[in-house]
Amino acid sequence: MQFDQVSLSFDETEVLRDVSFTLPVGSMKMLVGASGSGKSIVLKLILGLLRPDAGAVSVYGHRVDEMREADLRVLRSDIGMLFQESALFDSLTVEENVGYRLDEEMHLPMEQVRRRVEEVLGFIGLSQQIDRMPSALSGGQRRRVAIARAIASSPKLLLFDDPTTGLDPLTAISVNDEVIKLRDLEHVTSIVVTHQMRDAFYVAQHRAVATGDGHRIEPAVDATSSPVRFMVLHEGRISFEGTADELLASPDPHLKEFLHKTLPPW
Repeated sequence: MQFDQVSLSFDETEVLRDVSFTLPVGSMKMLVGASGSGKSIVLKLILGLLRPDAGAVSVYGHRVDEMREADLRVLRSDIGMLFQESALFDSLTVEENVGYRLDEEMHLPMEQVRRRVEEVLGFIGLSQQIDRMPSALSGGQRRRVAIARAIASSPKLLLFDDPTTGLDPLTAISVNDEVIKLRDLEHVTSIVVTHQMRDAFYVAQHRAVATGDGHRIEPAVDATSSPVRFMVLHEGRISFEGTADELLASPDPHLKEFLHKTLPPW
């Protein structure tokens, strides 16, 4: 996936200015910045929900900014999206929510849908919740069900929009662990949009390791080999791109102030 000198304005407000980056297969970009900096706009451009004023947006080698809506629908079928507030269907069970795209869009046989739903719920540790309604779940469980829905169709690209916003720290860690598992065990290419810097660094500095009876989450031994790269959006531009350690060591005054106000100790 690639952005090539992308610019976008709303009326007189310039949101993005000459933004360029690439997302290699199997890697993760952590897109951070203050609220209103344009992070979620980047995701909408990837999905073709918005078109840039200038520049090119390419996904799977296709120019999203030039595609017709019918072609965009096909492209989006291979992209998983986790919305800020989970956006589950309140009137559907967990099984129906997770299998929605498989049933309604891909028209798979019901037994195949059930098997896949059971598989992804097992992956995120919610097999016992398959018949429950979203209203009967905790906030963290709803967010994890939304992750299961996003990955049910086995997309090549996952977009996370503030996956831990509104969650308590312990619940946020459980969601972060699912993101890490998808990256390290499923090798899914992903962009994580967040302003929760504690969670961003946790994801970047931990890894999932397969074990004989499942997996474990552990600190990454060699941070320089991490597949995670940080991008910081500031005043419409990417003001920084690099590893977690490089971000922490940056002498840029804005970055130093941003990190000081968003990472402990405060």
